[in-house]
Parts: sequence; structure tokens; C-alpha cells
Amino acid sequence: MYKLMMKWKAAALQMLWPQEIESLPVWKVLLARILQVNFAVVRDFLEGQLTLRAMSLVYTTLLSLVPLLALTFSVLKGFGVQNQLEPALVNTLSALGDKGEDIARQIVGFVDNIKVGVLGSLGLGMLIYTVISLLHKIEKSFNYIWHIEEARPLGQRFSEYLSVILVGPLLIFSALGMTASLMSSSVVEAVSGMPFLGIIVDSIGKLIPYALVIVAFTFVYIFMPNTKVKIGPALIGGIVAGIAWETAGWAFGTFVVNSGNYTAIYSGFAILIMFMIWLFVSWLILLLGTSIAFYCQYPGHLGVGRGKQLISAQMAEKLSLLAMFFIGRHYYNHQTHWQVDDMARWLGVPLNVSQEILDKLHECGLIIPTSESLPPYLPGQDMETLKTKHILDAVRSGDEGTGVMPWRLPNELVVDQLIDATDRAIDQVIGDQSLKDMVLSGVEIGDQKRLNN
Repeated sequence: MYKLMMKWKAAALQMLWPQEIESLPVWKVLLARILQVNFAVVRDFLEGQLTLRAMSLVYTTLLSLVPLLALTFSVLKGFGVQNQLEPALVNTLSALGDKGEDIARQIVGFVDNIKVGVLGSLGLGMLIYTVISLLHKIEKSFNYIWHIEEARPLGQRFSEYLSVILVGPLLIFSALGMTASLMSSSVVEAVSGMPFLGIIVDSIGKLIPYALVIVAFTFVYIFMPNTKVKIGPALIGGIVAGIAWETAGWAFGTFVVNSGNYTAIYSGFAILIMFMIWLFVSWLILLLGTSIAFYCQYPGHLGVGRGKQLISAQMAEKLSLLAMFFIGRHYYNHQTHWQVDDMARWLGVPLNVSQEILDKLHECGLIIPTSESLPPYLPGQDMETLKTKHILDAVRSGDEGTGVMPWRLPNELVVDQLIDATDRAIDQVIGDQSLKDMVLSGVEIGDQKRLNN
């Protein structure tokens, strides 16, 4: 039985990660990528971190929802469209059925009771801080999925978050108003009366909510993580999450209609419990969508989990030399437009492994970070004087003193002689080779291969 299970597992892994995938037909490559992304997203979901962060966001949302809507209400009031807030909330909470309208009415009542103009500077500051805290918590959840350790700086956080809070509602309600005006125009009404075109217009009207949700999710996936997210992966995540959110709303609405027993058990708390469950489902779908966007942008992470990737000493040395060759070649050829994810794709390793190698090279003084975003690193020394032997020595001794005291190791002459002999052999082979020599040799070999082909 065990051998049979292992055989099935090997067959499944071979189907998910076929050898030489680039040589397969396009449809097979696309199918393999879809299966890999699904496998990775399910794996992340089963680890439990996404559900924990979704539950945490539910709690933060309950605390910050009224302040967030109060700021939104103030912005909309300046343009005279504040009355559209309650219909938008009712539409958003439509998955709760009739209870959604009651919740929307109560929330708007709370918002009406908040007089932003009479709060004073301290009250207004606390209101803005609560909203910023909510967005910061969302960013931290997104950064976790994107393997990003650092959040936005405080000043950038306030400027970018507030700009979205102030401009976002205007864009949303403008899009909703334009859509409603377009669908109610005389031309559309006349076309909808025709037999064939009426079906098309009716279908477009049903697809518009999906399109608006997809656009909103795509924007969130591009804006929230503290990294550069490409439009393509964000759009894929937005499409999947948007369709899932609309479908889940329909399914949850059906569940609420048939959940009379919960009302009998929880009485007046049933509406709050349903609201919290719907918030959890919504946040979980949003996080799963950004996970899809992440794996579409960084397919190197598809086959590995979130744990620390253990690599051998030999692999660390090879990756370090490859990274220095990559940085040195771009610097020598004045190719300044590259990012860490470009190097990770070239190396064929996950982004966190590539960043770990770069951090080690930086600690050893072999590369230096730049103030500009392009490129992120440059050679830390003159390429003509930086020996490749020094790169190996720095990598091999980079983690000394982090737990083991070298001076307390026993002195065995035979072991010391073997290590000295190995160092002398390496020094004889590459002792005089510089980083520039390695880069030029690589360029010459690459040119020779292109000529032969």
C-alpha cells in the first residue's frame, strides 16, 4: 500500500512539474501552470496562516469600519454624493439578504453620528490613525504572502493611504454613476427591447458588477503590497478573486435565507455573527487572490513552501558566484534596469533564496545597495581587483561566530592539512582570476555559443 501511494505521489508530482516544460506545447504549459498555482494556493490555505490573517482582519475591520466610512462620507459630502453611501453598502452586503440592509442602515447611522467637523484636532487625528492602522494591517497580510519583510515607511504610509482614501471613493462612485447612467439611457433602453440585442445588453448588465469588482481587486493587489506588482499577475488574481467573491456572495445569500435556525439560537446576535462570517469569507477570498497573483509573478515559489529554504554549502557557493557574475555583467555592460526578481528568475530559485544570497554578499562587502531602485545592487569593489577566490572565501566564512566558536575547535593536524591543501588547490586554479575576468570569459563563451547556433 505504501509503495502504491508513493508511486501515485511521484506520478502526480511529475504531472505537476514535467521535465523541460518549455519544450511542451503552449496548452500543456498553461495547464501545468494552472495546476501548479492551484496546488500552491491549496498548500498555503492548509498551512492555516491565511485563515488566521483573515480572522485578524475581521476584528480590525469591525473596529475601523465606521471611522473609514466617516472619512469616505466626508469626502463624498464635499461633492454632494454622500447619499450614495448607503445604497453602495447595501449592494456590498447583499450576500446577507434582508439583514444586509439592516446592517448598512445601522452603519450609516453610526457614521451620521460622527461629526468630523467638531471632532477637534485630536479626535480627527485618532480617526485618521484608526483608518491608517486598518490599511497597515492589510498591507502586512499582503506583504506576508509576497515574502516581504519590511512595510512602507511611516511617511509614505500616510501619504499613499490617505490619497487612496480620499480619491478612491470618488473614482468608485463616479464609475457606479456612469454605469447607471449608461444602462438607463434611452439608447440602451431602445436596444434592450430588440430580441437579440436585448439578450446581449442584459448579459452585459449582469457582467458589469463582476467587472467592477475585478477592477477593484486588481487595484488592491497592485497597490497594497510593498513591492512592484505587475499588472498581468494582479489582473489574473483579480479575475479569480472577483468571480469567487461574487459567486460566494450568491451562495452565502442562499445560506442566510435558509438559516432560520441560527436566528432562533442566537436571537439578536445572529445578524452580527452572519456579518462577521461574511467579512471572514471576503477577506479570505481577497488573500487567496493575492496569493494567486504572487505565484503568477514568481513561479519559482510554486514548488516550495513558506519555510526557510535549506541549501547546501556547495549550492550557496555556486549561487554566490552566479549572483556576482550577474551583477558584474550588468555593471560592465551598463545594463542598469534589473530587479531582484529578475535575478531570481535567471538563477531559477525562489525569491527568498536569491535575497538571502544577496544579503550574505552585502554583509561581506562584495556588493553595495544603491539609493535608486534600478539597479538595487552594484559591485562593492573594483571588478579588476576583486578576486573570485575572495568571493568564495567570504561566502564560506560568512556565518562564522553565529553559534560555534572556531577557537574552541580541537586542533587536529591531519584535518588542518586537508583544509590547507584544499585552499591551495583552489588558489592555484582561480587565485588570480578577478570578477572582471569571470565576466569577460562568460561574455566570450556566450558569444561563441550564439555563433555556433
